[in-house]
Amino acid sequence: MADNNDPKIRLDKWLWAARFYKTRSLAKEAIEGGKVHYNGQRSKPGKVVETGAKLTLRLGWQEKVVIVDALSDKRRGAPEAQKLYHETEDSMKRREELAWQRKTMQAAQLPPARRPTKKARRDIRRFREQNGL
Repeated sequence: MADNNDPKIRLDKWLWAARFYKTRSLAKEAIEGGKVHYNGQRSKPGKVVETGAKLTLRLGWQEKVVIVDALSDKRRGAPEAQKLYHETEDSMKRREELAWQRKTMQAAQLPPARRPTKKARRDIRRFREQNGL
């Protein structure tokens, strides 16, 4: 993990080492864009990370709340990277609920069985013209 001589690790470097982002520049952009909050506040990419800090990360549709367990400035394999943090129980439950909601909403919006025929398209066009749509 981190050297005892230099325990100061930048936030963007830690996020990269923990494998939340593929490159440090992507981590920096996310921090500057307000997608990463350090202890509930926006921060800068150069913020020094401390163990026990609470990070809120918005990754696409997901929002994760993680607690920093260890520090590292080296990017290693995924099993080692997962030892650097743990996700809170509330965060996991909220992500599962939102994923379930997205799946149910997607299932409710089934695509039409087939494309409308030429006659059906004419009828649709005529209906829209008559109703001012």
